[in-house]
Amino acid sequence: MTHHILKATKETVHLGGFSHLLEPALIVDSGDTVEIETYTGYYVHDKAPPEFLTPAFLDICQNLPSERKVAAGPHLLTGPIYVQGAEPGDVLEVKLEAITPSLPVGFNAIRTGWGALPHQFHQPALRFIPLDLEHNITEFPIDSGIKIPLKPFFGILGVATTEASRNSIPPGNYGGNIDNQELQAGTKIFLPIFVLGALFSIGDGHSVQGDGEVNVTAIETSMNGTIQLKVRKDLQLTMPIAETPTDIITMGFGQTLDEALELALKNMIDLLERFINLSAEDAYVLCSLAVNFRITQVVNSPQKGVHGMLSKSILPKAIEL
Repeated sequence: MTHHILKATKETVHLGGFSHLLEPALIVDSGDTVEIETYTGYYVHDKAPPEFLTPAFLDICQNLPSERKVAAGPHLLTGPIYVQGAEPGDVLEVKLEAITPSLPVGFNAIRTGWGALPHQFHQPALRFIPLDLEHNITEFPIDSGIKIPLKPFFGILGVATTEASRNSIPPGNYGGNIDNQELQAGTKIFLPIFVLGALFSIGDGHSVQGDGEVNVTAIETSMNGTIQLKVRKDLQLTMPIAETPTDIITMGFGQTLDEALELALKNMIDLLERFINLSAEDAYVLCSLAVNFRITQVVNSPQKGVHGMLSKSILPKAIEL
């Protein structure tokens, strides 16, 4: 195994979406680890305080080549990373070994027409929020005494598909803008692979986010991380699943929360059938008794998200993913 370092530069990031036509920013072997840098805030950098800006980030914002602008989404992603041996039908296992905010500030934005209450909160608003990285907290509102523990994660973890251009906003079977706060350090996410090399990209760092992400953003944060990428030819998936130290997570995405819940539930039933050898009916009952279904996000139009969490502590044996 080789350890790589992938800095975010105008040659190694892309904006707005996923594409199999992008030149890889890095080529790795299965099992390699990557120390990776991500930036966020491409569209708000001209309003940002000095501590939000670095020379590399400014260079990206001012000089990003047109061929690295993939689609109309707002997200700046590092990658894609080409994984040797990855083929369509395989699964990419992404182990999130470390996730750390790189700057002591992030932002939250209300966008006109977006969010869970677009008619009530229709005026755009941009807030830059200080982060106390020493104590791993943020205070919001500032001087309110309300202190929120930081729980950093990457909102976007995804692979390219056969589409030449895919907007970064909606999540899907390729992963993408999942915005699941459970995907913190120590977690593995498993993504179906659609093109040679998988072409994995990562970004949209969040220092903290509530389930739902109701006003359309979390504390959006430039983030560093260490990941391991492994090709799994022994595993077949049609939708992403994840494993935290305590839970197995299935996901569902749909235009309504009902659709998303139904898919997350069906995916959990399928997982219990395959890995625990339960009948479909017993798995359905177990989901009603012991699986917690939570709203992932309601704002990544047109796809809302629901995830189901199965505690590993109730199982007679570990699920071997």
